[in-house]
Amino acid sequence: MKTFDPSDLWRVSDFRRARNEGRFELEASPGRATLLPTTLLSDLRRIRSDPTTSDVLEVIAACLRHHEAALLYLEQGQFVWPVTVFPREALYHSPRSAEAMAATFALSQLRLVSAEPPGVRPPGSILAERVASPEKYHPITGLVWTVALHGPRGLLLSEIDGRAAYRVVAADDARDLPPLKGAISSTVARLEQRSSSLGEIARWPGMSIERASRVLNALYLSGMLLVSRAHPAARGAVAGWRRLLGRRKE
Repeated sequence: MKTFDPSDLWRVSDFRRARNEGRFELEASPGRATLLPTTLLSDLRRIRSDPTTSDVLEVIAACLRHHEAALLYLEQGQFVWPVTVFPREALYHSPRSAEAMAATFALSQLRLVSAEPPGVRPPGSILAERVASPEKYHPITGLVWTVALHGPRGLLLSEIDGRAAYRVVAADDARDLPPLKGAISSTVARLEQRSSSLGEIARWPGMSIERASRVLNALYLSGMLLVSRAHPAARGAVAGWRRLLGRRKE
């Protein structure tokens, strides 16, 4: 495995030692908040208390839902990856982009170590001394799609799960959408034309329940998914994908 500079990614052992010794520079930054907003903190505690939903994608979804910035320390293998999300600016700050991380690591074991107030500010902040180098900021859609497609969660996010039909909206206007290829591209194109249930999407070429769930999660967090509970395609949706799973287990 490639050796990374400490300023890039933390080795888990170095990260824990630095935390224990209180050597984190950002934690003592002037003007930095000491606590996350109460509403976000409450949501994160709820997520982490439930082992069925306690994963990185749910945490990112909570930050987006509350429109609150947060510094997320994410553990992957021997390293800790610091990611600061800025939902209002549609950006995230990281020493390495999510796409670069996915090209180097299998992100299936990615997990949250801690969530804290951000140590850096987004570009354009009046607190210029806390704005990092421009190359460290990336469009948040890249983070969303990478974690949704390659992270540990293979089920629908709780907000869009259940009896529902899904359709893509504003795909042409989506900001900084990563390149879509193969089955994912054709699935998004189909969903621009009509609403479909999870079970129906899972039967499309190149799809499965898990892959369809991952694509829907990415679309939802990118603000491109219309979720309808009353659409005719939602009727029998839950039973439909459960029958599909049952057939594949036989």
